[in-house]
Formats: sequence, structure tokens, C-alpha cells
Amino acid sequence: MNAALYNRYSEHLVKKYGKKVYKLPINLPGTCPNRDGKVGEGGCIFCDEQGSGFDCLSNMLSVKLQLKENKEYFSKRFKAEKFIAYFQAFTNTYQPFELFRDNILETVTEDDLVAISISTRPDCVNDCYLDFLQEVRNDHKIDISIELGLQTVNYHTLVRVNRGHTLAEFIDAVNRIKARDFDVCAHLILNLPGDNYQDAVENAKVLSALRVDYAKLHSLYVVGGTPLGDMYQKGRFEIISMQEYIERVACFLEYLDPGIVIQRLVGKGPKDNLLFCNWGVSWWLVKKKIEDYMEGENIYQGKKFDYLNGKALKGMF
Repeated sequence: MNAALYNRYSEHLVKKYGKKVYKLPINLPGTCPNRDGKVGEGGCIFCDEQGSGFDCLSNMLSVKLQLKENKEYFSKRFKAEKFIAYFQAFTNTYQPFELFRDNILETVTEDDLVAISISTRPDCVNDCYLDFLQEVRNDHKIDISIELGLQTVNYHTLVRVNRGHTLAEFIDAVNRIKARDFDVCAHLILNLPGDNYQDAVENAKVLSALRVDYAKLHSLYVVGGTPLGDMYQKGRFEIISMQEYIERVACFLEYLDPGIVIQRLVGKGPKDNLLFCNWGVSWWLVKKKIEDYMEGENIYQGKKFDYLNGKALKGMF
């Protein structure tokens, strides 16, 4: 398979740090402002009560213990030598500042950590938290990455899925994060109900124009007991075919800045109470089909990345 189809995260980490690096998921008790009434209630229509931390250890364990247990597991299974502390579940910067500070400071004493990655919402990025993280980076010489759950740049879809924010908050968050020279990872779902191929293209263009560093794609899964689950069971929307998802991912990558690193092409859902996930096949099979399709169609990341810096003026001087 052509290794240049897209900018792979695993290869990027080896080039950046010189060794195999793996993320250590950290699961903290929490919620989000789209659940507790701050910006909305009930959460996103696709999100269950576990947030994104369904593959994590219990949130009753301390940060230190989660790091220790995950480090032992991933070292043995994947031969990882360096690690990224990944605050994964829920909205980590929605914690009270003092609690957020203490949780972050629990990680920096680990001598084999190369970075801290913090998952949050665009409307929960604040200068106070970012200034603290800047101090952490300067004092401990550790990289900082902020992962933002955008899901789509289509602000009409964001309203339909009860996201609680629109595109403006994402743009503001990226600008504030990049002003401190932190890395930004944008999470996207390319097959949300109502989105189409044009949205896949616009997702790529907006991420490229904002110069994000990483993109993480999640295929839509449906969990019972969620509003989306109810809609699915009542036949109120149809999930696109696997082939169409494959083509949307390829289209997204074709328009994406080739410098943006791809952390994931397809996601997976929680083990329990799933109504739909990845068309009933393994996530790695969907990933392989995407790569095979791109190779067969001569599609690669950045092939159509020609729209910035005054496209209409190119060739005039």
C-alpha cells in the first residue's frame, strides 16, 4: 500500500519523538455544559452518559493510578516507550480551574511523558486555562495538545444535533490555542444526519485555513437510550452506506492540507447497548477499505489543496 496516502499519526509521532509513542487515556468524573443546563440540556443527540470515555479505566481511580495501569498495559501490548497523557472523557476544561490544575500537575512528574492532550469543547476554551497550560509547558518542557470536538463545520447540523455551540466558537478556540503555539486536534463525524459531500469538503477547507495540526475522524455510531437512538429506531433518518462514508473520507483527505496529521479515519462505539456501529464490521476493516479505495482511485491527502492564498490570482504574477 502506498505510504503517502495520508499523513499518519503513528509515523508522525516516531518522527517527532524518535520512539514509539502511545496515548494513555485518563477518565475523570465530569459532565459538560450541554448536559447541566449551562448551554443546553440532554447533551448532543448521539452522546451517551459515558461521554467519550467508554474505553477508559474507572474514573474512581486517581490520575496517577490510571497512568500507571495504562502504561503497563500499552508497554506490553504495543511496545510503546514514550507516552501522551490523554484526558479523554467529557469536557476536561469544564472542571473548576483548581481541580483542572491539580489533575494536570499530577501528570507532569512522569518522566516518560512527552505530551499532555486535553479533550474539550470549543465553548470551554478560556484564556485562564490556556495561560496555566502555557506555564506547564514552559516549566516542564512538555508538549500541549488541545482536542476540540467540532463534529462538523455545518452550523445548521450543529443545531440539529443539539451540539450547544456553532462554528464561531470553534474558530475562536483555535485562534486562542494557536496564539500560545499549542497543537490543535479537531474531531469530526463525516456522516452526521443532514451532512453531505459538500460538508466533507468544507470541513477540510476550514481545518486547513485555520491551520489545525491534527484531525480525528469518527464514523457515526448509535447508542440505545439517546435521542439519536430513538430517531434511528423510529426510522427518522438513514445512515449512509459504508461505501459513501469511504468516499466522503477520501474526499475530505483530498482537500485537506497535507501537513495536517490524521489521528484516526474511523471510530468505534461502546461495547454495550449499540444499535449501529461501522455497518456491522470491524473498524480496522473500514479503515482498510478507505485506504484501498484511495489507492485504487489515485486519491491522496492534499491532492486538491489549492484553494488558499488567493486561488483566483494564481498564475497572474
